[in-house]
Amino acid sequence: MKISMEINGSTVSEEVEDRTLLVHFLRDNVGLTGTNIGCDTTSCGACTVLLDGESVKSCTVLAAQADGHSVTTVEGLSDQDDELHPVQRAFREQHGLQCGFCTPGMIMASVSLLAHNPKPTRDEVREGLEGNLCRCTGYHNIVSAVIDASGQEVAQ
Repeated sequence: MKISMEINGSTVSEEVEDRTLLVHFLRDNVGLTGTNIGCDTTSCGACTVLLDGESVKSCTVLAAQADGHSVTTVEGLSDQDDELHPVQRAFREQHGLQCGFCTPGMIMASVSLLAHNPKPTRDEVREGLEGNLCRCTGYHNIVSAVIDASGQEVAQ
């Protein structure tokens, strides 16, 4: 089947099998490998992208379901001058990553969280990122990064 969607501001039209998952479409057809495949069971969140501005785990969405919609991946967050998005910058500055595998999904979920709750508490950040797993950091620096990106003071 032929599908067409806006990905990171550009229209992409491709022929895909009906069963193609969005995560595989992004990685294999479009070459956007920032979206990671972690579990294929919706457990880890490494594949989180924004679909029409809402965070979704792209391993649970068929590419055909995104037909006619807008998808933003971690590669699409930086601006035209390759300046990092405030959430990306905060993750770097607050050391909100270690191995980096979960980072794209965490960043995308954080962008969505901040769009809905621009000044979250630390508990609200933890709740908002539930479903995105990190096996390295213990979450403290990730939560600090989201608080920093929101423009709030990060308690040390």
